[in-house]
Amino acid sequence: MFELIFVLVFIATLLVTGITMMTVFAATGIALLVMMLLGMIGVVLKLLPWLIVIAVGIWFFKNHVAQTR
Repeated sequence: MFELIFVLVFIATLLVTGITMMTVFAATGIALLVMMLLGMIGVVLKLLPWLIVIAVGIWFFKNHVAQTR
């Protein structure tokens, strides 16, 4: 949600300052790309502890619980 608000304020600021529409479109595209990338990195960092717990659980199950054939 924060990313969307940032992009909208960014677009409004560019439009108010009198920048050409082509520049506004280019800047909006770059801003959307950067904010989406940072949002994805944020989600990965938020899920990282759970991914580590799952990896340790799988490792423990394979090495200590599962029967070898």
